[in-house]
Amino acid sequence: MATRGRRPGPSSTREEILAAARQLFAERGYQATTMRAIAAQAGVNAALVHHYYGSKEQLLVAAMNLPLNPAEVIRELRDAGPREELGERLVRFFVRTWRDPQTGQPLQALLRASASSEAGAATLKQFVENVMLTRLASLLDVPRLRLAAGFAQLLGFALGGLVIGIEPLASASEDELVAVFAPSIQRYLDG
Repeated sequence: MATRGRRPGPSSTREEILAAARQLFAERGYQATTMRAIAAQAGVNAALVHHYYGSKEQLLVAAMNLPLNPAEVIRELRDAGPREELGERLVRFFVRTWRDPQTGQPLQALLRASASSEAGAATLKQFVENVMLTRLASLLDVPRLRLAAGFAQLLGFALGGLVIGIEPLASASEDELVAVFAPSIQRYLDG
């Protein structure tokens, strides 16, 4: 049975919850993993998991070591200007984020892990299918298939241009990349 309240002494509870979440997400998948199961695995009360991480989605974002919450960013980008310019805003943000040393390195590490291990691929797949596509389909009122296609195109740029370093993608300016990718992403958004 899970213990109640805060453990005495120095706390490593937050890290233990995160380790338990990573293990269960990898073993069971996002849908089959409950906050209660994570709490039991970590030996804490489920309320403590909610206290540290809020929701299962936020816990998955933390478990993946993402430097930002993509769903929050998309909402901000959606509300930042006209819908017909959303593709440009998304691509510009994507390129900046993936090229920035602070945010890009963990994202590129996640992409490398997903390409090199089944567990890494499963974690990224769960996140994209169960968090990103579900949340964004509702937020942007776009069918999941079109969102998945646009997401795949941007991930292809990240893999080819940033992880592998294919030229001229790797050295193209932000404006050049926006000019190439934004019309296509806008078409996915518009239908």
